[in-house]
Amino acid sequence: MKRMVVLGAGESGTGAAILALTKGYQVFVSDSGSIKPEYKHLLDSRHIRWEEGGHTLPEILNADEVVKSPGIPDTAPVVVSLREKNIPVISEIEFAARYTNAKMICITGSNGKTTTTSLLFDMLRRAGLDVGLAGNIGNSLALQVAQNDHAYYVIELSSFQLDNMYDFRADIAILLNITPDHLDRYDYVFQHYVDAKFRITRNQTPKEAFIYWSEDPVIDREIARIQPRATLYPFGSKREHNMAYTDGEHLIVAAPQAVEPLDIPFEQLALQGQHNRLNSMAASLAAQILHLSNEHIRNSLEQFAGVAHRLQYVATVNGVRYINDSKATNVNSCWYALEAMTGETVLILGGKDKGNDYSEIDELVLQKCKTLIFLGIDNAKLEQHFGALGYSTEAEADRRMVSTHNLYDAVMAAHDAAHEGDTVLLSPCCASFDLFTSYEDRGNQFMNIVRHL
Repeated sequence: MKRMVVLGAGESGTGAAILALTKGYQVFVSDSGSIKPEYKHLLDSRHIRWEEGGHTLPEILNADEVVKSPGIPDTAPVVVSLREKNIPVISEIEFAARYTNAKMICITGSNGKTTTTSLLFDMLRRAGLDVGLAGNIGNSLALQVAQNDHAYYVIELSSFQLDNMYDFRADIAILLNITPDHLDRYDYVFQHYVDAKFRITRNQTPKEAFIYWSEDPVIDREIARIQPRATLYPFGSKREHNMAYTDGEHLIVAAPQAVEPLDIPFEQLALQGQHNRLNSMAASLAAQILHLSNEHIRNSLEQFAGVAHRLQYVATVNGVRYINDSKATNVNSCWYALEAMTGETVLILGGKDKGNDYSEIDELVLQKCKTLIFLGIDNAKLEQHFGALGYSTEAEADRRMVSTHNLYDAVMAAHDAAHEGDTVLLSPCCASFDLFTSYEDRGNQFMNIVRHL
């Protein structure tokens, strides 16, 4: 009997452990932190052995194979020890894919992954397809394969998940964009992060599809360099060379598989803004490749409700609009949020810096933000960068910055700074793990505070 060790007992790890058990593996689960009660229950109900609060190396280093949760870096001592013993370390997605014949539609990119994944899932579900949602959102792919396998999966993939995928092949791969993110995990070398993103094309052949934003210079350069074997489906703002594009105030999607092009006015799109037009193009191309009717695609584009914590309207208090964009965990995502703002904005940002270059948002900050509220344990980098732009801690400054170290104080400072007609935008640019358990936790706390103003 083969022995499978699972590192990390969150959603993906617990799902992988259950799938391994159903496939005849001897399974052991190890988590350096604490395991949530619901996952302990799932493991205990199947008599799967587990430990928390640390790793017992003798229990781990006799594994035939290891599934590693994406949050565990390759530099973790337990992973280094596994590599030294040449024990294979793979991702949950890689493992689960061995046991399903489902069509895999995979989405990655620095920004827009969750929106595009959710929108495409909505399209397939409206069309009546047997589809599961997995990866960074939805339920564990491995658990779904073990308990209720589907014919199609729409999977959001982070660079961390792609790092440990080797034989996996996406039937449709979508790459939305690449901007610097998670550089702390990639030795602060941008090309390493780029390489991780392009693993989504790994093992693809001309039978598979690769959908990508043709106007991203990083993607364009890498395509020329590595020449993916998949059939290419570019999208962008211009008709030339693109299968989805804009024409005046209309979005056009024309994959070869479509009976006729889809033509929808911008004003009819449920998701507004330049970035969401690109997300809508990518999802619609994938839907046409899968032979969905333009009617089903149009219905989804017009009615999709959006994604929580991404430019989510919270409330209007004393004439001030409050927007929760907690999912903006990198600088480029904040850029898109600021680009969508109209009028004066009070921006709340900060958290766990991942090697961020804030200069990307300088122009929009100067154009739209009268006040900056910093939220984090350590705000020194933010104070230095935006201080050089002319923002000051002086109370009477035209461009003011305020440093806080908890969310309640940040919201109160924003409330004091904003006037009727202004917008308070939580778009942190940073990861949440200095003060919160997740970006969802950060967003939920923000909304709760705002609703009690």
